[in-house]
Amino acid sequence: MKLKLIIAALFLSVNVFAQNDKETLKTIYSQSLTNGKAYQWLDHLSNQIGGRLSGSVNAEKAVQYTKTELQKLGLDKVWLQEVMVPKWERGEKEIGYFTTLGKQVNVNICALGGSVATPNNGLKAKVVEVKSFEELAKLGTSVKGKIVFFNGAMNPELIHTFEAYGGCSKQRYAGAYEAGKLGALGVIVRSLNLRQDNLPHTGSMGYLDLPNNQRIPSAAISTNDANALSAALKTDKNLEFYFKQNCKQFDDVLSYNVIGEITGSQFPNEYMVVGGHLDSWDLGDGSHDDGAGVVQSIDVLRLLKESGIKPKRTIRVVLFMNEENGLRGGKKYAEEAKRKNENHVFALESDSGGFTPRGFSFDCSEANLNKVLSWEPLFKPYLIHYFEKGYSGADIGPLKNDNIVLAGLRPDSQRYFDHHHAANDTFDAVNKRELELGAATMTSLIYLFDKYGTSNISDIKEIKN
Repeated sequence: MKLKLIIAALFLSVNVFAQNDKETLKTIYSQSLTNGKAYQWLDHLSNQIGGRLSGSVNAEKAVQYTKTELQKLGLDKVWLQEVMVPKWERGEKEIGYFTTLGKQVNVNICALGGSVATPNNGLKAKVVEVKSFEELAKLGTSVKGKIVFFNGAMNPELIHTFEAYGGCSKQRYAGAYEAGKLGALGVIVRSLNLRQDNLPHTGSMGYLDLPNNQRIPSAAISTNDANALSAALKTDKNLEFYFKQNCKQFDDVLSYNVIGEITGSQFPNEYMVVGGHLDSWDLGDGSHDDGAGVVQSIDVLRLLKESGIKPKRTIRVVLFMNEENGLRGGKKYAEEAKRKNENHVFALESDSGGFTPRGFSFDCSEANLNKVLSWEPLFKPYLIHYFEKGYSGADIGPLKNDNIVLAGLRPDSQRYFDHHHAANDTFDAVNKRELELGAATMTSLIYLFDKYGTSNISDIKEIKN
């Protein structure tokens, strides 16, 4: 009889908690959708500041703006964390064309981030098309003195577009390295975009250990122009490609991660992080990548306060600098956390655009994943259904250990790569309601993990023993 009473009491307790959580999430979503500030902050970040390449004047403006906005929220602490970042500038707009059968065809290109410039008068050479590093390796030194055209397209059959992106992004990052080793003069890379358009998409590239005298210029070409170039090569093997870019790499400069904190009421030495990266590429204004994640993360702390939630654990918003071309901000934050022996139990990143939220992917133990799965009914009224193991985020990755729960917001990604790293990653491409739904969804997950805590690996082992 006593056991039945205990079980009944437990069920009653669970139901009470579930009802309270349901009402709390309702309050959070209501606050975000009727009194959200994310869209307003993004408007300023995008339209008053613009693209925020690491080391740029705009990046510094974004640091000062977001620090000021965090201070306005009345947080317990706001500060800047110093971090040295690379400084690369694009210079004058790039020029590109190919000549075939006596005709000049102009194309849309842009330098890849970190690339060296072409000679002052540009670079002109015959073109070799490949779709993989394996194809390049088979050609060997026959590419010497030529421009290598990497035409590997994102796989349109994959529903998870980030999987399609990952399948060919290595051509962008390491294409100049692989071709440079073989004596090529330059590299042209098909833009990582599922849409057929005239917009070249930039992104990070690297030379790794390639000597300076083998470092060759690397540029992205729009998908429409990549198709045109490929078609022309089929009928004219002697086709020549010309491009000119004026980019330059400078010495590292001082920048900052921007951090704001609500101190925990019961467990102040347990830290929970929510964040996005403050830097962006320079072609657009970085609204989806990652202005959306920045303003959503700021709004998480505001929504907690507006909803009357007093966190048990210390909640930090971290606006990381230099995710796009170095990950210096994420590494610096993790380095400082380790140096101070801070116990980080949870971290959430938003870096997949400001589209409609679908759920989260988690890098965590099975026990913690099962905890999240038990919360699915709370998110169902908001059409949030995706809770699976997977990638969390680049900036919070350096925090990984056996006990921390790492999570990534997963919005609908079907349109994300239409804008990613391109000139149309602009404020007008972000829907206010979708952005606010994402902020509320992130806040709800933070609230639940703060309330119920995480399952520690050592605790689980002790129970088993």
